[in-house]
Amino acid sequence: MRLIFMGTPDFAVPTLIELAGAGHEIAAVYARAAKPAGRGMEPQASPVERAARRLGLPVFTPATLKDETAQAALRAHRADAAVVVAYGLLLPKPVLDAPRLGCFNVHASLLPRWRGAAPINRAIMAGDAQTGVSIMQMDEGLDTGAVAMAERVPIGPDMTAGDLHDVLARLGADLMLRALAALERGSLVPTPQDAAAAVYAEKISKDEARIDWSRPWPQVHNHIRGLSPFPGAWFEAGGTRIKVLRSTQGGGMIVPNTLPGTLLDDHLTVACGGGAVRLTQVQRAGKQPMGAQEFLRGTPMKAGTRLG
Repeated sequence: MRLIFMGTPDFAVPTLIELAGAGHEIAAVYARAAKPAGRGMEPQASPVERAARRLGLPVFTPATLKDETAQAALRAHRADAAVVVAYGLLLPKPVLDAPRLGCFNVHASLLPRWRGAAPINRAIMAGDAQTGVSIMQMDEGLDTGAVAMAERVPIGPDMTAGDLHDVLARLGADLMLRALAALERGSLVPTPQDAAAAVYAEKISKDEARIDWSRPWPQVHNHIRGLSPFPGAWFEAGGTRIKVLRSTQGGGMIVPNTLPGTLLDDHLTVACGGGAVRLTQVQRAGKQPMGAQEFLRGTPMKAGTRLG
C-alpha cells in the first residue's frame, strides 16, 4: 500500500521500520520538528526523523496541519492510508479525510481504557494487571475512534513503564502490519468504542513525581515503576534528590509505630503507610543509575534513617 507515516518518539520507530521492511511504499514521513536538547541546546531531530533518513524516506516537519497549504501538500501524496504513532500534532478533519482508506493509529492501551497522553504510565500507576495495544481508525476526538484490532499484554509485578514501553512498541508494529493486511483485503472491521467505559490517561506532571511514603506499599511501588525511567519518582536524602528507577516488595517485619519513610535495614527497604518497598535501582542527580548496594557504598544509610 502507499502510506503516509506520522510519528515522533522512540515508540513509533519499530512501526516505521516494520512497514518499510514489509514492502509498503512510504510516500512521506511526518514528524515533529527538531528541538533544542543536550548541553549545547542544539536542535536534535526526533527518533522517527533520524530513522526515516536512515531509510532514505522523505521527511516533513510542519509546525501545524491546520492551514490549507499543509493540508494540500499532504493530499498530494495520494496515500491509501496514514499510519499514526505518537505523532504529537492534532489531525484536523481535512487531514483525516485525505488518505483514501483513512488514518490508523497505534495506541498503547486497550481502548477505551487509558485514552490520552500517558497510557503506559497510568496503567502501571493504577496497578493494572494487564494492558495492550489498540489499532484505532482515527476520528476528530481524543482517541475516540473505532477499534480495528487489539492485543493484550500482562504487566509484571515489577515491570516499569520503560519495560512496558518497549514491549508495546514492538507489539504495536506487528499489530499494525496485520491491520494493514486486513485493510488491503477489505476484511478490517473497526468496532465503535464504549464511551461510557472510557478512562483518561492525563499527562504526567513533574509535581506528582515526589514519593509519598505514607501510602500503602503497592501504591508506592506502582508510583515508582510507573514513572521509571522518566520523569522518575524521587525522594530526598541529605538535601540531595534521589530518583528511584526500580523497586520491589520489601520483606521482613515492620516494627509497630515505625514512621513511613524509615529505612528498615541496610538494603534500602523503606517502611510505607502499610508494608514496605525495597529500592533496587536508584540514581543521584548527574550520575548513572546504580543498584542499591553500589549506591549505599557511596552514600551510607543505616536502618532507622528517615528519608525525606
